[in-house]
Amino acid sequence: MHKSRALHDYLKDRARELTEEWYNSIDKSTASGVYASNDPEVIETLKQQNFDFHLHLIKLFVEDEVTFFQNFDEWILRIARDGEHQSTPIHLIVAEFTRVRTQYLQYIKEFFRENKDAVSYDEYDLWNKVIVKAFDSVVLKYIEETHKFSYRQLKAQQEMINELSSPVISLNNNHALLPLVGDIDTARAKFILESTLNQCAERGVSKLYIDLSGVVMVDTMVAHQIFQLIDALRMIGVETTISGIRPEIALTAMQLGLSFDNITIKSTLSQALSGAEQ
Repeated sequence: MHKSRALHDYLKDRARELTEEWYNSIDKSTASGVYASNDPEVIETLKQQNFDFHLHLIKLFVEDEVTFFQNFDEWILRIARDGEHQSTPIHLIVAEFTRVRTQYLQYIKEFFRENKDAVSYDEYDLWNKVIVKAFDSVVLKYIEETHKFSYRQLKAQQEMINELSSPVISLNNNHALLPLVGDIDTARAKFILESTLNQCAERGVSKLYIDLSGVVMVDTMVAHQIFQLIDALRMIGVETTISGIRPEIALTAMQLGLSFDNITIKSTLSQALSGAEQ
């Protein structure tokens, strides 16, 4: 049985001491991110987060394992989503977890020395193993939650970038322009197809100018997607004019056997918009 109210109380009484000792031992010459901040508010928040960590961790000695980790999850999620920690390299955060673990092993050793008559070596050894296991679990959970949160942020940012980089711009007389710029991979091509169809239908677009002058290269799948977009637009009554096709894209389309029949093509966007012939 690893539970010990006496050890819990011993560590709780020293929680503030643990925090101050830990923070003062940070090597500011090599630290970065949240650990290098000179902002008093950030420093106070960091110390409070560390203190809260201790209050959660020491409950390991008075709670069952399932309850312990259920209650600890809230702290882990809060730190994983904290902006200051998000801007701190993950290896530095893991290193600080390791330093705090060393603190705990030292304090448990001191508690054992002070209570040798009441605590067996087996209990002391078990506490050490429990602490190491708990820290390993907390660090792993923290890394997992940080990854999930970062992935969700990255996905949201990518969706915003896709929307901003694939705009259907309304012109006069129910005409619109879709200027495509940059690399187009399969995922972005799929987004462009779905987004363009929806925007054209919602705005009642009758003619769409697709300008590819800002697209350097597309792969075979993307070329298919662009032609699928043109076919789909035709099915909802939108006439399409393409401009700015680079030689590389034209060659890819020809090699795929994609037909340009029934597609109006202009060399430049200005020609497409003015109705000039090539």
